[in-house]
Amino acid sequence: MNKYRPEGMLLATRSNYEYTRDRAGLEAAMVRGAILEGVATMCDHRLDLEVELGGGILGIIPRDEVLMPRDGEEVKDIAILTRVGKPVSFKVMGFDLCRGRHVAILSRRAAQKECLENYISTLAPGDIIPTKITHLESFGAFVDIGCGISSLLSIDTISVSRIAHPSARLSVGDMIHTVVKMIDARGRIYVSERELLGSWEENAELFSEGQTVRGIIRSVESYGVFVELMPNLAGLAEYRADARVGMSAAVYIKSIIPEKMKIKLIIIDMQEAPCEPTKLEYFIDTERVRHIDSWLYSPKSSSKVIESVF
Repeated sequence: MNKYRPEGMLLATRSNYEYTRDRAGLEAAMVRGAILEGVATMCDHRLDLEVELGGGILGIIPRDEVLMPRDGEEVKDIAILTRVGKPVSFKVMGFDLCRGRHVAILSRRAAQKECLENYISTLAPGDIIPTKITHLESFGAFVDIGCGISSLLSIDTISVSRIAHPSARLSVGDMIHTVVKMIDARGRIYVSERELLGSWEENAELFSEGQTVRGIIRSVESYGVFVELMPNLAGLAEYRADARVGMSAAVYIKSIIPEKMKIKLIIIDMQEAPCEPTKLEYFIDTERVRHIDSWLYSPKSSSKVIESVF
């Protein structure tokens, strides 16, 4: 199993507790080169991070050891300040005595360097990996793919059904699985999630003509209203002037047409929906399947082909 996990996943493990509870454990971790985790409790005026450890020992991550920048990039102060209150990965580099207190010198940079060399550099398009949502932007979500190293999950790869903002699907702190979409010339990894959320047919099989089900209005156009039934499945209802994006809708399924990838709906009722992300359901066993070469969304009977090839 991959040991280079997103930050926060080691924090409550027994091994992490044993290593961080006293100096003897920290010394053992230093000898073994173990990657540990703790919560950054403060950032001082030098932009050094402080991490509370066991046995009355204070951990300090010097500013230059907080982050491993990419070639040609500088570490921005905000990247350090925003770590306060959050779990951080680190390796123990040594010990010192500061103002009468034992201090462990830590390096998050060293943990990230090892993660990059031993794990991230081995990834290939199509690999399925665990990730953690770190923050959301209008254009997508940034995810931790290991030891605090970031990757972009762009908004168009979160699901097939279009959304106005990633917050419609995700929240900061969510643990999700993603597929490595591409790796650029600088080694930056981009990920996708929609390939794990089922094909058109897999989603459509959950519904039948004549059913009335709940959906979420995702788009209102002059020619109709798109209602999401599942993150990877939406249907079209006739235009209604009172329909608004984000509303919950009870819809009657009039017809399901695989060859056209269409679901015709009739809106029965609408109401304001709670502002909370849609629950995601994977159609791939992410604990057993670690790689896919391709993904076909469209039915074989459809003339329109939607697929991902890795």
